[in-house]
Amino acid sequence: MKTSVSDRTESAAAAPAAAFAPAAALATARPRVDAARWPDVAHGPRGSATRAAVTRLIVQRALTALPLRVALGDAPVTGTEGPLVRVHAPEAFFRRIGTDGLIGFGESYMAGEWEADDLVGALTVLASHLTSLVPRPLQRLRGAWARRRPSAQRNTLEGARQNIHRHYDLSNDLFALFLDPTLTYSSAVFRKRPAGWSDLAAAQHRKIDRLLDLAGVGGGTRLLEIGTGWGELALRAAARGARVVSVTLSQEQRDLATSRIAQAGHADRVSVELCDYRQVTGHYDAVVSVEMIEAVGVDYWPVYFNTLERLLLPGGRIALQAITMPHARMLATRTTYTWIHKYIFPGGLIPSVEAIEQCTAAAGLRIRENGGYGGHYAETLRLWRERFTQRSADVEALGFDAVFRRMWEFYLAYCEAGFRAGYLDVRQLLLTRADTTAQDGGLR
Repeated sequence: MKTSVSDRTESAAAAPAAAFAPAAALATARPRVDAARWPDVAHGPRGSATRAAVTRLIVQRALTALPLRVALGDAPVTGTEGPLVRVHAPEAFFRRIGTDGLIGFGESYMAGEWEADDLVGALTVLASHLTSLVPRPLQRLRGAWARRRPSAQRNTLEGARQNIHRHYDLSNDLFALFLDPTLTYSSAVFRKRPAGWSDLAAAQHRKIDRLLDLAGVGGGTRLLEIGTGWGELALRAAARGARVVSVTLSQEQRDLATSRIAQAGHADRVSVELCDYRQVTGHYDAVVSVEMIEAVGVDYWPVYFNTLERLLLPGGRIALQAITMPHARMLATRTTYTWIHKYIFPGGLIPSVEAIEQCTAAAGLRIRENGGYGGHYAETLRLWRERFTQRSADVEALGFDAVFRRMWEFYLAYCEAGFRAGYLDVRQLLLTRADTTAQDGGLR
C-alpha cells in the first residue's frame, strides 16, 4: 500500500476515528495546531463581538430545550439528562458558530474547544432537532449568512479528479487501519445488530451480493462498475463469471485494486481504468455503482443518469447504492458550503429519493426496486469509528496529526449520528429502462 505525505498534507490542509485522546475524558489538553496546515482552525474567524454575543443567546436557548447537559467554561452544568457537552473556550466557540455556522462548529471541535462524553449521542440529539435549532425568522435569512460552495469544487472533468484525490488518495494505509479486510468503504448489511468487528466482512459481502443479485450478475455478464473502491465488488463479480470494467478517479485505489485482483487470479476478467464515468464507452448488461452518486454533484445528476442509460444494453439492469436525505432539506442546503465540503468530501451532495426519481425519469429510466436500511449504516460507522479510535497511534505513525485525527473522529461520529437520527438513509435501487417490462429473475 502506498502512503504519500505530500498528498496527506494537501488533502488535510484544504479538505476530509479517533482523536488524540478519547472524548469521554473531557479533560485532555488542547491539540497543538499547525497554523500552516490548518489556518482556519488555528486562528478562527474575525467575527464581531456583537454577533458572537447574539449567537451565544440563540445557541444557549436552543440547547436548554434539548436532552443535553452543557458546561460553558467553568460555569456549572446545565440540564439534567443526556450526553455532557463541555465547552472549554466559550468565546471562541460562539465566535466560530456566529461567523461560520456548522463549519465553525466542526472547526471548534478540531481545535479542541469543546468535547462530549458521548460524541455520537450529542450529535444525534442535534441532528434530531436540526430544523428547530435556529428560530424560523432567522432560517428565512439563511441566504444572507450561509456560505455558498466555491466554483472550484464543481465536478467538471478536472474538478471531479481533484475532489476525489483530496479524500480517496489520502493513503491506502490510512483506510486499511479502520476498514475490514475487504476494504469496503460503504454501508454493510448485517444479519443482526448490534454487531461486532468480526461480523463486518461478512456483512460487506452480503451487501455486495445483494447488489450483484439485483443487477442479475452471473456467468458471462458484461458488468460496468462506476467507482472501484479497492476492488472487492469487482472481485466477487469476477468470481461469478462476469467480465468487469471498473472505473475510478483515484490513483491510489486503482493501484491497490489492480494488485488485489491480480493476486486473486482475476486479471483476465477485470479491467480497472482511471477514467471519469462520463468518458466510458461501450455497452453493458449491467451497471453497478455503490455510493458514488453523492460525489457527482447536483449540476451533474442529469449527466450521470443519462450516461447510465447510454451505456446499458437492451434489457440491462442498473443497481445503485445511494445515501439519501429528505427532499426539503436537500433543496434548502444544495448550494450551501458545509464543514463536510471543506474538510471531507469537496463537491459532493447527498440526493433525495425524489431527486433520483426525477433524474431517472428524465433519462428514460425507471426505479423498479427501492429498499432502505439506514440503521445498518449507523452500525457500520460505529465499527469504523471504534476501530479508528483503537488504532489512533497507528494513524499518528502514518503522519496524520492530532487535528486530522479529531477531524476524522468528528466526521465518522457526525455521519453515524445522521443515520441514527433518521436524517440520513441508505438505499439500494434497481433501475431499468422505462420501457422494460418487469419479469421474474430480479425485478421483484
